Amino acid sequence: MTEPKNYKKTLLACYLGFVTQAISANFAPLLFLTFKDVYGITFDKIAMIPLVFYLTQLLVDFAATGFADKIGYRTCVAASQVLSAAGLVLMAVLPEILPSPFIGILISVVLYAVGSGLIEVLVSPIVEACPFENKDGMMSLLHSFYCWGAMGVILGSTLFFAVFGTERWRLLTFIWALVPLYNTFNFISCPIERLVEDGKSMGMGRLLKTPVFWLMILLMVCSGASEATMAQWASAFTESAVGVSKTVGDLAGPCLFAMFMGISRILYGKFSEKLDLTKVMLFCAIMCAGCYLLASLSALPVLGLAGCALCGLTVGIMWPGSISISSQKCPGGGTAMFAFLALAGDLGAMVSPAMVGGLSEMAGGNLKTGLLFATVFPVVLVFGLLLLNKRADKVKNR
Repeated sequence: MTEPKNYKKTLLACYLGFVTQAISANFAPLLFLTFKDVYGITFDKIAMIPLVFYLTQLLVDFAATGFADKIGYRTCVAASQVLSAAGLVLMAVLPEILPSPFIGILISVVLYAVGSGLIEVLVSPIVEACPFENKDGMMSLLHSFYCWGAMGVILGSTLFFAVFGTERWRLLTFIWALVPLYNTFNFISCPIERLVEDGKSMGMGRLLKTPVFWLMILLMVCSGASEATMAQWASAFTESAVGVSKTVGDLAGPCLFAMFMGISRILYGKFSEKLDLTKVMLFCAIMCAGCYLLASLSALPVLGLAGCALCGLTVGIMWPGSISISSQKCPGGGTAMFAFLALAGDLGAMVSPAMVGGLSEMAGGNLKTGLLFATVFPVVLVFGLLLLNKRADKVKNR
């Protein structure tokens, strides 16, 4: 008699996969001033670290459309954990042994960025392929672990530095690397199913010719932009608008934002069977635009902080919701579809925060001006969802 497959182990591996991605994305930025003080790296070079991270992730998203299915999910996702662990370990080692500490840091960033890109492309389809009911709720709950991972990295690192000092940052890097190292063995042994059976995938050519797929791409770009813009500028906004220290700014800004984003994903995961996903996303997109307007236009600092924090509540469902809708509209999209969706989300997440920074600089360092511009992304998301609803009504009336 065949023993039933333990898909809960698959879920655990995927949850920790997103925690690993959160470590990769959020740990190095906490060390930027440390890199400057210890290695004498200038701010213009430090600014290249997140750029290299997201650019590498984008390239992996694109490349995965061609090799993920050929190599296999298990090999690729296990490699994502190994590369993430190796990148974190080397970040503590290479700057000490290479002539240029900055080059050592960049090599490490590229390694764990490759791992992060593979996680983003593969974890969602792995869960989608599992025989679970209520896939929308599962997807939302899955993505909430990125939020809890981000909070854990910020809170855990802040506590570690307060107790042991920032000079022990290399030890903390080794500790964070244990998460993907442990999770490698989870992915090696857990059951993993194919998302689409052989011969039943739409294929990249047919996928790119499907109009609704491009609408999904638009939703993902706007979702990534709406989420990442506030997440990346939350600390600076809190410091400048409320006038608090960097430590308090990190806790009250990005940490509070991540907490609300995680709460929204858990709430939708719990009640998703009773809710219409498209309508929930439409409501959240309208509220997100309101939060950006509140943060950018409010004269009272406390209202600006409220807009920043509550924005996390509104963007939480956008990324996983767009993935779930894409799975419904293009059920034969396969790995290529998930890779393109990740690529679109990362593109929005990379371009929008940079545009906000540039516009804020042009406005004399006024961050509120840049955030006001970013309102365009949730507004476009609203129109995209309305168009999606219109297409669905036409199909029903045929």
